[in-house]
This record gives sequence, structure tokens and C-alpha cells, in this order.
Amino acid sequence: MKVILLEDVKTLGKKDEIVEVNDGYARNFLLKNKKGIEATGKNLNDLKLKKANADKLQQERLDEAKELAAKIAEGSISLTIKIGEGGRSFGSISSKEIAEAVKSQMNLEVDKKKVLLKDPIKTLGKHEVEIKVHPQVVATLVVQVMEEA
Repeated sequence: MKVILLEDVKTLGKKDEIVEVNDGYARNFLLKNKKGIEATGKNLNDLKLKKANADKLQQERLDEAKELAAKIAEGSISLTIKIGEGGRSFGSISSKEIAEAVKSQMNLEVDKKKVLLKDPIKTLGKHEVEIKVHPQVVATLVVQVMEEA
């Protein structure tokens, strides 16, 4: 019997997969526990429509992410840091500060967890910081660090 899985089933398959199983296993376990439904014409068509809708939504999110990445790449932000004697900095600029500056200076929402900093910024000058907007889209932002007056 062919069954469409409604959730992941260990050793059998993932959600929305169509699998061939024994009739008894399908009736007594998968259908009974609502882990799957029989692969009838209507159910297969519903699955196809569901996948098409999910693909459309995913493409829309990707397009939005590309637009946001373009806006981020066009702009730049400036931050200040205290500098002591000998050019040593007091503190550093973190991903949280960069995310807040993007929100206030560019009016764009960026999650601080998406700002990819290997190490906090501790030097003056221009720095390029990557922001992961989408799993497939990474934007590069120019951060100008100046001395605090």
C-alpha cells in the first residue's frame, strides 16, 4: 500500500514522502496513529498543491532577502569607539551594536545573531561585515569606526 507520511517516521521516511509499506503496517500503525494517509488521487493532488505553495513562499522569501541584501550593501554605518593613549581602544564594537546601528541609521531590521563577526571590532577605519540575511544570501556592510570625541 502507498502511504503519504504526515510526519517523520524513523527508518521509513520524512514528512510528505510517499512510501510503499505492507497493508497491515499501514492500517495498524501509520493510519491508526495519524502518521500517514493513504496515497489516493485526491491526497496526492493535495500534496502536490501543498509543495507548490511551499516552493512559492520560499521563492518569495528569497527575493525579499535579496532586496534587503542589496539595500544593506548600498549603505554604510558609522560607529564610535573610545581611544586611549597609544591608540588603544577601550572596549569593542559587537554584533549587537552593529544591528542597532543598522536599525537606527538605515531603518532596516537585522537580527544580531545574523551579523557574522569573527572577532569584535577594536580598531578605527573601515571594516566589512557580513550579514546572513537568508540561508542562501549574505550581504556585506561597510562599518566606519571613528574615534569618540
